[in-house]
Amino acid sequence: MSILLHNPENLFPPYRNYSHAVEVKANSNLLFLSGLNGYLPNGIDMPNSFEDQADLIWQHMGALLASAGMSYQNIVSLRFYLAHPSFDEANVKILQKYLGSHAPARTVICCQLLEKKWKLEIEAVAAK
Repeated sequence: MSILLHNPENLFPPYRNYSHAVEVKANSNLLFLSGLNGYLPNGIDMPNSFEDQADLIWQHMGALLASAGMSYQNIVSLRFYLAHPSFDEANVKILQKYLGSHAPARTVICCQLLEKKWKLEIEAVAAK
């Protein structure tokens, strides 16, 4: 499978762990991950801190990716829903922790989430 990043020089420079566009060539498997949040395995409780919720979400994503024979490096698109703009820098630090230099397409949206205790929800698309 071939993944091509598109960051033309006539656009503004890409952010950390971000590409303006990501192209996936034909004959690929695509995996669409639903919006995930930081519930513990019991499906009821979740940590209070943004960082702990985010770590759990990334662990959930890792398990889903592995179930499809993929890893974080197969992620081609991410959509983040933050409960407050003040979480942005912490979100980027956790993103760098899990992705290293990998730079998928991504969008960050600040909004009221479905549950008050949620601080973050993440959707993803992966390909191999």
